[in-house]
Amino acid sequence: MRATRRTLLDGVGAEVVASFPGITKLGGQLVAALYLSDGAQSMDALCAMLSRSKSNVFSNLRALEAAGIVEKRRVRGTRHDVFALRGPYPDVIVGAYLSKLRRVIVDKQELSRRAKKVLGDARGAEAEALRTRIDALSRKYERFGVVFEALMPVTDGPIDLERLLGQVPRKLISAIGTLTRRALTKPR
Repeated sequence: MRATRRTLLDGVGAEVVASFPGITKLGGQLVAALYLSDGAQSMDALCAMLSRSKSNVFSNLRALEAAGIVEKRRVRGTRHDVFALRGPYPDVIVGAYLSKLRRVIVDKQELSRRAKKVLGDARGAEAEALRTRIDALSRKYERFGVVFEALMPVTDGPIDLERLLGQVPRKLISAIGTLTRRALTKPR
């Protein structure tokens, strides 16, 4: 059992590190520990489970809270907070990742608008080269935004992809896969 728990702790730790820059492997292990636990856990319990210091666990819990993966709760009548996943695993990771991706798209759309405004009516070769690049960036992120809005629900929380995809006909998923492969293999 210990080896199985360690495998899950390390595997989820690596997954979270790869998906969320700024969150350490310990952060991912905290996600796994909360998933494997029966309900919310105190910081002391998490420290004991993972053999880590309170300061290290605390800073990782704060990063996980900021990413929308973990929430802090106060149990009535107690002096200490407990921590829990904001929803089932892996749905909470999928939801946090999609929320992050949505923010990146919106941020890049805004960056393109700001850069174009700063460039204004400037003339010359350098200005035209910048305008061309800004226009290309803007066009890409506008397209990403349209596709993202069309395909993914706007939500700030866990997303059950299994249930969501279970409602999409297999033939449609296959057709989208075929179109995607075709688009990726054709030269531009």
